[in-house]
Amino acid sequence: MKKVLAVLLFFMATIALAPKANAQCAMCTANAEMGVKNGNTQTKGLNSGVLYLLAAPFLLAGVVGTIWYTSYRKKPDVA
Repeated sequence: MKKVLAVLLFFMATIALAPKANAQCAMCTANAEMGVKNGNTQTKGLNSGVLYLLAAPFLLAGVVGTIWYTSYRKKPDVA
């Protein structure tokens, strides 16, 4: 029980002490809007970068989940 409480307190402290970073979202939004209005191709690069950064955590979670599933699933009983 103490271990679960310690982990919970750690995550709560991490979330509470995380710095706020709101400027990046506004900058990306303004850049994307101006790129579309002006006909620039920079917006395509920005979208590709966002998708690249988004794919990395999902791939990592998929690999870890697959390894966990194959390692810890029940083996069929051979009679």
